[in-house]
Amino acid sequence: MLYFILGYFLRYLNNRQTMKISEILKNSKKAFPSIEIVPPLNGMDKEELLNTVKTFMEFSPKYINVTCHRDEFSFRKEDNGTYTKHLVRNRISEVAVCAAIMSKYEIDVVPHIICGGASAEELESDLYNYKFLGISNVMALRGDSISGEKRFTPHPHGYKHANELVSAIRKFDEETAGESFCIGVGGYPEKHFEAANIETDIENLKRKVDAGADYVITQMFFDNEVFYRFERQCREAGINVPIIPGLKPLSTAKQVELLPQSFSLDIPKVLTERIAHAGDDKDAVYEIGLDWCMEQCKDLLKHGVPAVHFYTMGKTKNITAIMKECF
Repeated sequence: MLYFILGYFLRYLNNRQTMKISEILKNSKKAFPSIEIVPPLNGMDKEELLNTVKTFMEFSPKYINVTCHRDEFSFRKEDNGTYTKHLVRNRISEVAVCAAIMSKYEIDVVPHIICGGASAEELESDLYNYKFLGISNVMALRGDSISGEKRFTPHPHGYKHANELVSAIRKFDEETAGESFCIGVGGYPEKHFEAANIETDIENLKRKVDAGADYVITQMFFDNEVFYRFERQCREAGINVPIIPGLKPLSTAKQVELLPQSFSLDIPKVLTERIAHAGDDKDAVYEIGLDWCMEQCKDLLKHGVPAVHFYTMGKTKNITAIMKECF
């Protein structure tokens, strides 16, 4: 099946020139939306993935990010009573997802590459695969710890920090023929949860930019003033690449607890109070989250951001409503 998709993809590439995100940002006359999708679980039909992408195409996103999820492990009880550790891959590969999207729609894709769980040689192999397929954009991220681990543990023959991965990609560019990669990296307006303070975290971000990153996409936030302060601090620190804000609308009351736990972010009190006031009315909560994110997006566009990045997390209806209103 993968070779079938790749065949379509390669025929598609013969008729289209991909663009770097840095070029898109430089040449765009107005701000645009970008989308991030999660690779589907094993067994999901390809058409279901493509239909999800189709819902966004009427808004002409310039590119689609495809996230990378670490392999997981399970423990299986053996006949002798001991437990053995087994690798579990629950999702379709990023290569297959990128190929499926680009073979169907005229849009660039940005696969995410993470340090976690991979050796330097394995990550280099990924770069060769993407270059072979004509993909010229990647997001370089450290990645999260695997389930059950409290702290991130790098592969013994891999990279500990994202700036090391960015440097490795730039070295790969120097040593291989053809076009270099355009590299995006992550930024944290409310700091990465492992950073001691925001100043230290911005220093870490500058290391990624100095290593060769072309632009930054931020973690989601719910207070635009947090983003504007972060942007100012980045500029003062000498980070001059484009910074793209990332948004996600709240859609359930449960997310008021889950998102701060998962992403180490704050949700403004006025928003939590509105959701609490809605009580068990799920539709009301959904609309509150939608309206809040829509106002965030409008305000960001008024402030001249180059683009707005949306974390879909498997949801399309609320994101398309915002895009329809704002773009």
